[in-house]
Amino acid sequence: MMSLPFYQKLHEHYDRSYHNKNLHTTMSQYQQEKKSSAIYTHGSTAYSSRSSAAHRQKSETFSQASAASYRQQASGASEFALSSAVSQKAASAYDYGYSHGLTDSSLMLEDYSSKLSPQTKRAKKSLLSGEKKENLPSDYMVPIFSGRQVHVSGITDTEEERIKEAAAYIAQRNLLAREEGVTAAKQSTVSKQSTSMLRQEEGFEKSRKVAIREKAEHLSLKKTLEETEAYHKKLNEDSLLHAPEFVIKPRSHTVWEKENVKLHCSVAGWPEPRLTWYKNQVPIDVHANPGKYIIESRYGVHTLEINACDFEDTAQYRASAMNVKGELSAYASVVVKRYKGEFDETRFHAGASTLPLSFAVTPYGYASKFEIHFDDKFDVSFGREGETMSLGCRVVITPEIKHFQPEIQWYRNGAPVSPSKWVQTHWSGDRATLTFSHLNKEDEGLYTIHVRMGEYYEQYSAYVFVRDADAEIEGAPASPLDVVSLDANKDYIIISWKQPAVDGGSPILGYFIDKCEVGTDSWSQCNDTPVKFARFPVTGLIEGRSYIFRVRAVNKTGIGLPSRVSEPVAALDPAEKARLKSRPSAPWTGQIIVTEEEPTEGIVPGPPTDLSVIEATQSYVVLSWKPPRQRGHEGILYFVEKCDAGTENWQQVNMELPVKSPRFALFDLTEGKSYRFRVRCSNSAGVGEPSEATEVTMVEDKLDIPKPPSNIIPSRNTDTSVVVTWEESKDAKELVGYYIESSIVGSGKWEPCNNNPVKGTRFTCHGLTTGQSYIFRVRAVNAAGLSEYSQDSEAIEVKAAIAAPSPPYDITCLESFRDSMVLGWKQPDKTGGAEITGYYVNYREVIDGVPGRWREANIKAVSDEAYKISNLKENMVYQFQVAAMNIAGLGAPSAVSASFKCEEWTIAVPGPPHSLKYSEVRKTSLVLQWKPPIHSGRTPVTGYFMDMKEASAKEDQWRGLNEAALKNTYLRVQGLKEGVSYVFRVRAVNQAGVGKPSDLAGPVVAETRPGTKEVVVNVDDDGVISLNFECDQMAPNSEFTWSKDYVPTEESPRLEVESKGNKTKMTFKDLGMEDLGIYSCDVTDTDGIASSYLIDEEELKRLLALSQEHKFPTVPVKSELAVEILEKGQVRFWMQAEKLSGNAKVNYIFNDKEIFEGPKYKMHIDRNTGIIEMFMEKLQDEDEGTYTFQVQDGRATGHSTLVLIGDVYKKLQKEAEFQRQECIRKQGPHFAEYLSWEVTGECNVLLKCKVANIKKETHIVWYKDEREISVDEKHDFKDGICTLLITEFSKKDAGIYEVILKDDRGKDKSRLKLVDEAFKELMAEVCKTIALSATDLKIQSTVEGIRLYSFVTYYVDDLKVNWSHNGTAIKYTDRVKSGVTGEQIWLQINEPTPNDKGKYVMELFDGKTGHQKTVDLSGQAYDEAFDEFQRLKQAAIVEKNRARVVGGLPDVVTIQEGKALNLTCIVWGDPTPEVSWLKNEKLMASDEHCNLRFEAGKTAYFTISGVRTSDSGKYGLVVKNKYGSETSDFTVSVFIPEEEARKVSEERPKGNKKAK
Repeated sequence: MMSLPFYQKLHEHYDRSYHNKNLHTTMSQYQQEKKSSAIYTHGSTAYSSRSSAAHRQKSETFSQASAASYRQQASGASEFALSSAVSQKAASAYDYGYSHGLTDSSLMLEDYSSKLSPQTKRAKKSLLSGEKKENLPSDYMVPIFSGRQVHVSGITDTEEERIKEAAAYIAQRNLLAREEGVTAAKQSTVSKQSTSMLRQEEGFEKSRKVAIREKAEHLSLKKTLEETEAYHKKLNEDSLLHAPEFVIKPRSHTVWEKENVKLHCSVAGWPEPRLTWYKNQVPIDVHANPGKYIIESRYGVHTLEINACDFEDTAQYRASAMNVKGELSAYASVVVKRYKGEFDETRFHAGASTLPLSFAVTPYGYASKFEIHFDDKFDVSFGREGETMSLGCRVVITPEIKHFQPEIQWYRNGAPVSPSKWVQTHWSGDRATLTFSHLNKEDEGLYTIHVRMGEYYEQYSAYVFVRDADAEIEGAPASPLDVVSLDANKDYIIISWKQPAVDGGSPILGYFIDKCEVGTDSWSQCNDTPVKFARFPVTGLIEGRSYIFRVRAVNKTGIGLPSRVSEPVAALDPAEKARLKSRPSAPWTGQIIVTEEEPTEGIVPGPPTDLSVIEATQSYVVLSWKPPRQRGHEGILYFVEKCDAGTENWQQVNMELPVKSPRFALFDLTEGKSYRFRVRCSNSAGVGEPSEATEVTMVEDKLDIPKPPSNIIPSRNTDTSVVVTWEESKDAKELVGYYIESSIVGSGKWEPCNNNPVKGTRFTCHGLTTGQSYIFRVRAVNAAGLSEYSQDSEAIEVKAAIAAPSPPYDITCLESFRDSMVLGWKQPDKTGGAEITGYYVNYREVIDGVPGRWREANIKAVSDEAYKISNLKENMVYQFQVAAMNIAGLGAPSAVSASFKCEEWTIAVPGPPHSLKYSEVRKTSLVLQWKPPIHSGRTPVTGYFMDMKEASAKEDQWRGLNEAALKNTYLRVQGLKEGVSYVFRVRAVNQAGVGKPSDLAGPVVAETRPGTKEVVVNVDDDGVISLNFECDQMAPNSEFTWSKDYVPTEESPRLEVESKGNKTKMTFKDLGMEDLGIYSCDVTDTDGIASSYLIDEEELKRLLALSQEHKFPTVPVKSELAVEILEKGQVRFWMQAEKLSGNAKVNYIFNDKEIFEGPKYKMHIDRNTGIIEMFMEKLQDEDEGTYTFQVQDGRATGHSTLVLIGDVYKKLQKEAEFQRQECIRKQGPHFAEYLSWEVTGECNVLLKCKVANIKKETHIVWYKDEREISVDEKHDFKDGICTLLITEFSKKDAGIYEVILKDDRGKDKSRLKLVDEAFKELMAEVCKTIALSATDLKIQSTVEGIRLYSFVTYYVDDLKVNWSHNGTAIKYTDRVKSGVTGEQIWLQINEPTPNDKGKYVMELFDGKTGHQKTVDLSGQAYDEAFDEFQRLKQAAIVEKNRARVVGGLPDVVTIQEGKALNLTCIVWGDPTPEVSWLKNEKLMASDEHCNLRFEAGKTAYFTISGVRTSDSGKYGLVVKNKYGSETSDFTVSVFIPEEEARKVSEERPKGNKKAK
């Protein structure tokens, strides 16, 4: 069997389908890297693309270079120095191109030719020439490969990784060039063989037969190659080289301007990695900025020092370590803070070179200072899993430059936030928004928006907390988070996650891992028993398919919600994954794969190497190894074996499922037991020898649960947050972070402060309740689990930490003298959580516009917001600054004031009032206060005028609030519009006139803020009067300040103030007339929270009366003492108090003597309702008198009296007797409700009564006027109602109705009189119902005219009908008539005229009320009605005068032949109609046989003297005039007697025959 060449075995190039991951770099990628490096260096998107000819030129150049280098290797050690020098020059050329982003191919081609040509050319020096090349072992050699060129793509996805790959290739070539000379002397045989192989490459274009023949000649060297094989096995690069690894990573720093900062890191790797520093992905050039950067590398420790930091140095820095095995980067951020002072104008005038960094050159070529401000900023936010959330703020940039947009970047915990399906960013042009479509706990963290404009930037940060979603099962644990893939290959994928902060109340027993194949929605559980370790290898995957994963936690209660799904992970080896991700690129000679003829037989693979246990837990063990050196062409499979420690009993673990990847996870191992492991390789040629066994490994968690943190210290932050610090867990490995919990002191309930583990030892807990005391505890977490809780911290009250106040503002000159000036200013917006103790004033001279140095105006702090500065120079211009101070220290000074000239004011009018402020802001009012002017003018100030305008209004729209000067220094402004912003000013007045206006107060929006409360007056049980106020929006250091007429009342002997927590009370010791006024309460250190209460004379009287009532209390009575008769004649005395306590007592008095409960009197008290009762069975004559109930409830007393004497008592006694009789009556059948009437909707009268205590035998009889009324229906008494229906009720139905109810137990009767007034009342109701039933008036045209009508249910004479026309009663005439026909009420208008147009009203008067119906007979309604009347009228005329036959003609005439026929007919018509006769539809003429006559215009005669049979037929009389015609038809039948006799005789025999 023919063995493979050594250079194939060592570098694992076995066939075309296998590509070594260390040699997957191509020339085309290298060319692209030079372009990409230009992008990273200069940020340009414009670079020239290379043509295919340039690619070919570079490929040919590099092939020639490789051949020349190979020939130099055979020339011996004497040429090593030249070769090494050339290699270094090429590397320097690459360094220069890479660091400067050069895209010109001529530079690189020139450098390559200088390296590979026989004569040395001077290479260009690198800007990084200060860095030395790594020293590599002198006895190591990487062979040169020759053979077939294949097109291989890169294995990386991003441009940055492709740059790294090209750099790794250059480093590998440098290593190759350095080792050529050393290996050439020792390996002359190999050199000769390599020379022949090169020649083989030169003739590679020959035919395949020639190639086979030449290759056969090379096989004679087989023996020599085998001899050298052992030597080269020792030179396996995997055992000598390893990729860079950061032992110490650089740490982020935050420094002040002008300070120095050092970044340190330590890197391990072989060959020793070369480290390059980058700033924002651009290599740092120490020569471009001399003295700015210092880069040092000593003993593996690398340092980057940045001197005199400024804003431009705020960036992300990257340390990139690179050697032949790859590249690794570590990142650190440097943030440079600037002192927020005033701008130094001297630097501005010094020239452009000294401009501060906030000046930048825009893309339009001019310099601008950009000021970036954030408005409407997002605050600390709280969300819940599954909800949506949006963070945003408005970005204000001045000056605004069109089409020049800022750079907006969001960060979470310092890492950039990239848009995804979970989070989206949006920039609208002035507002930046970050939107979470579905919150997850992974989204919790500190969010920062970074806005950069030119060279100036600002940023703002706030924390986002994400609470757990509600558990589906109460008590189940919360969902895990951060599910990611740690490792993936063909056989398994290792999944890791973070444990949740909330366990549901019981410890978490473990976790279930679910997987789902991408493209499906079917989830399957990967483990049968819960795993406690937060990493798990998932097996049973299908090679080449992608999966997503999720994790669920479980405790004794149940399984919690699943975590967020992981990103998709493919079940592929990394090399295969890289190959699939690669893209086509141009070929190059640096990647060459050598193939040979197929071997005649397979090679049994050798043993794997470097077998080790890379992870061991109590649930699984993960093994890793390297493929064997000897393996043949085909792929291999791996079989894993195990044995118990101390034995040699090896067992195969994966016999049924061979492993394809050099990693494997073993399950089903006994926890706590020790094992050893080894691996065998297998292919078609057989199973190879096992690898060396691993060390003994115990199946247990190698990673211990961390120890709890210690020294938990809380400190104040804001009024809703506390900063918690702690000492990190000792000896903790692979620490994920910490969870912090808080608890209100004494509650025993702990709540999580964060749901995403935080790194570091400091955390700000938000969302706490102001004023509450909390304790905190911390626990650490790593993959093994959560530590025990730390000890509880000391309790701390939540309130804001004290800080220095903000600067005062609005400095103004209140009065000026020759050598002194009086300044005024406004109090700082933020007092820092403590009362301002004073102010310090500085001043400086301004000469010709140039300010001098600052001087102190006062050594001792000024308590007022005004100060007189003495010893100034007359006519000198000054500027001023003011700084406020509290117990935390001195705050920042104010902005520099305007320039004021020190000169004597001689004006007669007063100066401006000062210290304007507003309070008690409501939606329609506010209170404005001010202080008198310092300069009063020549005469004292006599009053003030207030002006107001809307904030957006122009200056000419000021309007005065008072016509007469106001004496007070305060004013309540009324009549504001809600939601409108206003500004105010005040002017003082004296005898000389009105002075200058004050500075503006405001703008302030007229609105009542949510939660606003008012001062409430209270009178306690002792009659003490107090004013009370409560505030829910107090700052930790807020205080209540009471004032009377807006003057503090601290020293008033008539008042006493008591404040506790968020409540305050001011008590009047003896309220009187001298206490009249406005009492206000202000809350300090808030945004103007205040309220007031007016006590005037009327309110004073009310309060004093209320106080007197409380001092001498009475039991409030809801109902005075009353008496009522109960159903059986019992008498009930009762009263009701407003309220009674459990100790209330009652004394019952009759005629000044106390009576007690006994047979005659029954007493009862219901203290819940306050009802007091006394019952008596009957009233006798001796019970006449006065009754009193006396009530005592604690200190309160009360009584109520009832007098029952004379007629009042007799009436009550009679009523009691009646009720007793009623009780007896009700023993038999009786009327529960006596007879009454009601009018139904049909206008009928229904008599009804309600009966009770009836039975089947009970009868009911109706009477009217003592005559029994027969009722058709028999009463069944089912509903207890008896009725008698009277239809169309009228006067005839008047009378006395009676109904009698009787049976064997007795009888009862009820009478109802429907006569006189009772009848009138009933008829009025009937008429009312009839009137209400009237329909709307309608219009009808008739022959005579127009009729207006309405229908009622029925009509009675008692219903009065009145008609009116246009508001005037209608006078009835022959032309206009009113009447009733049946149920129709009408108004007839004959021969209507236009005067009849208008509104008609029909009023139906029921005796009490009039009911109207209206109709409008005008316009179209009248026209249509009138036209219809004309039509009907004309039709009537036609009908009346048209010609017609009145009568006289029969329908049929039967006559015997020969007889005379005489017919007479009466006709009518005006004018007289024309008459004509028809026979069989033909006109007839009068002749001797048939005489036709028409006489007197109305009689027509038809005479036939002797009829003949021919006269039979149909005749018609036609009458006609101009109005119409009519035809009257008749039939004449003539018969012969003989024929009739014969017909009769003939018919008789026939009839006889039929009879027979």
